This record gives sequence, C-alpha cells and structure tokens, in this order.
Amino acid sequence: MRAGGRFKRPESILVVVHTRAGEVLMLQRRSPADFWQSVTGSLEQDESPLAAARRELREETGLQLPVIDCHRSNRFPIHPGWRDRYAPGVQENTEYVFRAELAACCEVTLDPAEHRTYRWLPAAEAALLATSATNRDAILDFVARQA
Repeated sequence: MRAGGRFKRPESILVVVHTRAGEVLMLQRRSPADFWQSVTGSLEQDESPLAAARRELREETGLQLPVIDCHRSNRFPIHPGWRDRYAPGVQENTEYVFRAELAACCEVTLDPAEHRTYRWLPAAEAALLATSATNRDAILDFVARQA
C-alpha cells in the first residue's frame, strides 16, 4: 500500500525518449538493478495519461519536452512482487505509450532514488536492453522504423 493508505492506480505511462537520429534514452532502475527501461510511472489520482507522461518525464530525467501520444495502450499482469501496492484483486495494469523527441543526445538529471544510471543507445540496441516487452515493442515501432 502507498504512503497515506492509498493503493496505486493500475494505470501507467511509458515515454520513449529519443533523438531524431534514432538514439534512445534507457534508464537503469535501482531495484532490480538489471532492469532497464524508458521513462515510466503510475498515474496519480484524477491525473490524465498525458499529464502523467509530462510529470514523469520531468521527474525522472529533468527534461521538459513535448510528449507525443502514440495512441497505443498495453495491458499486462502486474509483477507479483509489486501487487501489494494495488488494491486487493487488482492483477493487471494498463500502460499508455508516448514518445518525446530531441535533436540530439543530452545530459539528463536522474532521480537517484529510482535510477542508477542512463545510456543513449541506437534503437535496436535499446530494444535489446529493455526489460519490458511493451517497452521493447514501443522502441521498435515508434523509433527504429523512423531512424
């Protein structure tokens, strides 16, 4: 259960941050340490997916960029180790996919409580590094095809 006695909302965002040349920003989570991902996060109470995408991008990277709605959502089972954060009986999450484009790679400011380090990688390499299948698919579908 979350601080304040509230359960997490079973809806989240995924923001693939990339350059025009097709390099993708990948973030390494603190825990588990072998978990690499794009910007992700849960929607707060009464928050829209677009607002959550903008907020999470700023919180996780320090970047304030326009986010583009990819008009894709994914449903997947919540990892058993994280189910206690959700109301009893909640077993699936809905993820809304966005992307944000930069002219070139840049330094980002990580939230040290959430991420260890980051890498800019060509889209194909970023897709291989992504732990989540939905993250991998978004990189391949929305970045690799454009590069």
